[in-house]
Amino acid sequence: MNAYKAVFRILLILAMALGIGALFILLIGENPILAYAALLRGAFGTRLGLGTVIAGFTPLLLTSTAFALAAKAGAFNVGVEGEVILGGITAAYIGINWGFLPVSLLYAACFLGAVLVSGLWALIPAVLKVYYNVSEVCVTILMNTVAVYIASYLVSGPMSAGSAIPQSAPVLVTLPKIIKPSSANAGIFIAVFLVILIILMLCKSKWGYKIKMVGTNPMNADYTGTSSKRVFISCMLLSGMLGGIAGCIEVLGVHGYYLDNFAKDLGINGMLAALIVKSNVFFTPFIAFFLSVLKAGAMAMQQATNVPKSIVDTVSAVFIIVATMDFVLERRKGKKREALSLPSGAEEEGGS
Repeated sequence: MNAYKAVFRILLILAMALGIGALFILLIGENPILAYAALLRGAFGTRLGLGTVIAGFTPLLLTSTAFALAAKAGAFNVGVEGEVILGGITAAYIGINWGFLPVSLLYAACFLGAVLVSGLWALIPAVLKVYYNVSEVCVTILMNTVAVYIASYLVSGPMSAGSAIPQSAPVLVTLPKIIKPSSANAGIFIAVFLVILIILMLCKSKWGYKIKMVGTNPMNADYTGTSSKRVFISCMLLSGMLGGIAGCIEVLGVHGYYLDNFAKDLGINGMLAALIVKSNVFFTPFIAFFLSVLKAGAMAMQQATNVPKSIVDTVSAVFIIVATMDFVLERRKGKKREALSLPSGAEEEGGS
């Protein structure tokens, strides 16, 4: 029954967001039905449109799952974007300079390097949180900026291709394209496989049960013999690794080199996709796909109906605002229920 309620809630929020978006379209004198139809045609009506949807969905699937996984253990990993950046720059460095390896090993080295560096990067806020009680939110936000500057320095200096736009030289291996002429590539299969593994791990394994227990009540987890610190750190590590894989796929599959600022908003959009569904790993991929469809069809909508593509950002923002309001209202209801369930003596003691 809870699953049906969750699906109904998401569909209701989606309908409200599209409805408010339709009002904005009416205000500028356009037909919202025609505008949304053009958006869907742009996203699914051509090979290029469908490929663009898949290309945008691939990193978003990984970054949203990375955030949702960390959230299950009680971590608010705002640093996924930094992990994408460092995973991408590491994959580019290995892909450019390790040509002495056979092709298959070079692919593996790019992914393993990206996973290692991004995972270690995510360990920093995790360790600071569990051992020194430093907020992982503040640390990851600051570390995102550091990651941006590290990568920008490298592609503007030691790894620069010498072009006007800061970027690296082309990598020696690339992921096969699957829907030409778009940038959709075989990375989508890697992303889907990893997300399925994460879902199975969370739902079917003992470790997944421990993650949920730590995210719900870390003190109770410690009391029952599960180390909340170890689980928290391992989840942040795995979350960072997923971000690194997203960066590697973007470099090897989409660009073929490291492009400065390529990961802009990938982490933020992934985080928002997860937050909309309260980090539910089953529903997060659907929201990530929905956001990818909006982005992919926006230009076609603008060309067909004169509705500016910025209206898509408005719909996305409304979607997030409505979901956030729903989350806040539920939290308030929960607190009221807790207050009503407290004995009067306990309430007075808490007040004093």
